[in-house]
Amino acid sequence: MKETNDTPGSLEMRLRRRSLFKGAALGAAGLSLPSLLAACGGSSNTTTTTTQTEGMFPGHPQWNFVFVNHVTTNPFFVPTTYALADATSLLGCKYQWTGSQTSNVSEMVNAFNAAVAAKADGIGVAIVDPTAFNDPVKAALSAGIPVVSYNADAPASSNNARLAYIGQDLFASGVEVGKRIASLVPSGNIVGFIATPGSLNIQPRIDGIKSVLSAMPGINFVEVATGAAVNDELSAIEAYYLGHKNLKGMVAVDAGSTQGVAEIMDKYGLAAKGVHAGGYDLLPKTLQEIQSGNLDFTIDQQPYLQGFHPVVQLFLYKLSGGLQQPSNTNTGLLFVTKGNVAPYLNTQTRFEGSSDKEQLVSPSH
Repeated sequence: MKETNDTPGSLEMRLRRRSLFKGAALGAAGLSLPSLLAACGGSSNTTTTTTQTEGMFPGHPQWNFVFVNHVTTNPFFVPTTYALADATSLLGCKYQWTGSQTSNVSEMVNAFNAAVAAKADGIGVAIVDPTAFNDPVKAALSAGIPVVSYNADAPASSNNARLAYIGQDLFASGVEVGKRIASLVPSGNIVGFIATPGSLNIQPRIDGIKSVLSAMPGINFVEVATGAAVNDELSAIEAYYLGHKNLKGMVAVDAGSTQGVAEIMDKYGLAAKGVHAGGYDLLPKTLQEIQSGNLDFTIDQQPYLQGFHPVVQLFLYKLSGGLQQPSNTNTGLLFVTKGNVAPYLNTQTRFEGSSDKEQLVSPSH
């Protein structure tokens, strides 16, 4: 899948979007976000150089930032792509969304190399493999193309030269999930579901969980792969439960597996049987099952910020001639439980990917 906001007729929408953001920045309580650009792919006759931009920035080229992703059609990244559209429109730039639909590293590397060959002005990449992106990143930097990672990062031992990582501290979040599920299930069998073992966007999470639960003498923890496709994840989770009905806890480390856990908890009435469960991210079914009491918790890692911040950092790098270096940015860890899930369910926004509507969101109290 390849998505771009460089489409015919989009200039007027970008200018309107920038005016909206400027008004919000000057005094509104929150940001007003417009509809996601409707067209994907194709080329454009729009101008490639902007005039004076908002915020007193000087005129600059319409820089093209390419974002390489491992699961381009996964619902988790809907708010991320909204953020790319919002940030590039605000700053007078454009973006492309490309990579793999199935976490195929070779496809991602090919997409990355294509961006370098096309002389992209900046690249954001989810580094889901410890070494596969090392040489492509070096090639990009040698060509003067800044590179940041988002959502997933190479381990320090890999010596990947990307300039910064924008995303969650994945291992630390897993540690917190391990502590939370252990507080709910002090003894018994707990299963951890992971879509693609070894993938650096989620493996550190389950490693963090394991580091906590392996130190608990009364807990038996096992790790089970579910697959990259949401429907496959649900089938794998159901099959495991039916073969292990004595389990006491279930956790998942990706959005699709968490939704699958929620659905199985609901289908078999497991909460009423004393089973506890939790996971990651804010898919609608996950939030609904937290409200219903079938899921104990999920984690909000703010995927919108994982798109918005990289664009801003790449833009400032280009604008400053490299003087403004990208910096590591932790997008956070917030437990969503029945006690605080209401705002997520009652407010449909671009920030959570539940709406593409332009709106000013009032704070919840």
